Amino acid sequence: MGPEGKTLLNIIILGFGFMFIMAIIYGVFSASNLIAPSVVAVIGPQLSMFFSGLVYSGYIAMFIHPYTWSFYTASVVVGIAAAILWTAQGNLLTINSTDATIGRNSGIFWALLQFSLFFGNMYIYFAWHGHVHISDKDRQTVFISLTVISLVGSFLFFLIQKPEPEATPSEASESLLQTEAQLTDMCPLLTEKALQLSVTKEMLLLSISIAYTGLELTFYSGVYGTCIGAMTQFGNDAKSLIGLSGIFIGLGEILGGGVFGMLNKCNRFGRNPVVLLGLITHFVAFYLIFLNIASDAPIAPEEGTHLQAYITPSVEVALLCSFLLGLGDSCFNTQLLSIVGFMFREDSAPAFAVFKFVQSITAALAFFYSNYLLLHWQLLIMVVVGFLGTLSFFVAEWVVVSSRRDTDYDNI
Repeated sequence: MGPEGKTLLNIIILGFGFMFIMAIIYGVFSASNLIAPSVVAVIGPQLSMFFSGLVYSGYIAMFIHPYTWSFYTASVVVGIAAAILWTAQGNLLTINSTDATIGRNSGIFWALLQFSLFFGNMYIYFAWHGHVHISDKDRQTVFISLTVISLVGSFLFFLIQKPEPEATPSEASESLLQTEAQLTDMCPLLTEKALQLSVTKEMLLLSISIAYTGLELTFYSGVYGTCIGAMTQFGNDAKSLIGLSGIFIGLGEILGGGVFGMLNKCNRFGRNPVVLLGLITHFVAFYLIFLNIASDAPIAPEEGTHLQAYITPSVEVALLCSFLLGLGDSCFNTQLLSIVGFMFREDSAPAFAVFKFVQSITAALAFFYSNYLLLHWQLLIMVVVGFLGTLSFFVAEWVVVSSRRDTDYDNI
């Protein structure tokens, strides 16, 4: 296998590994991002992801026989593991990519990762469809299966091979060697480096877009499913529609990652059109949700809401919105992974730690206010932050293009 094929295989294995591991916790995750770069520096990205994956597997296994003490303990530990896992992922994605392939690789990774949404929700939907009560046996069967799958994902990381510097252009090779040198010689300074990167002009610009992905992550992964399940107008199958919603979100994520990754559209047309498409897609979804879902659905009691929005509630419209939410999310995340990996190639570990820190903080904030705010206020917050985040991304992309032109001119 040639060097280019090896690095592409590494990205594919990376995506499959993350596809098998399901992320849940954002609490301790936020603070742990400050120490994650140093951990990755000490043991390397591959072992960091493996051991973090084992913690995820332990967290999932805890639900086979859940106890209060084990739940809270595992939540803290998996929050730390999540920070290390995603920081190592960003570092490994960067060192296996060049300036020309970072967009493609980000898309491939994201599409493979999001297969977890599709297969996971499909399994839950068919396994529990028609069940009014979920028995202990049903729950144990599901979580045993998820634990085994998660372990498979963790061991897949051992198949990742070290990329060959000569397989990339000389400039990219030099950047790769500098990255490895930083991870070994500057370990004590990585946390400080993450703090320094967080206040740079480029990261501050991107932070608004990253914050938006945290808000809408909470919305599509938790709030929207709750809203669908609370709509009594959807009939007795309203609860089972939550699983179908997850399947359609996964389809949107996979399609977006595939189109903008494997077809390499990002490099041909730039990142801005993709982000703009993501914003438009989300705005259409938000408008349809506003029309279709009752405003009190996020805070409705367990028996659901009998209120109606502005149109007769439609299951088809609800599932279309799920698809659009996933598609728009993939537009934002693939381009953010690409631009962060490009702009901070020599500091990829601390840069991705800042990325996940900002995203997890805003995701946790959204989880908090989602229990109190009516649906239309939550949608308004995302519209405002999404619009500002898109504008700031445009400016950041302009900085990237300008710096690339300056570099090309200097090399003449």
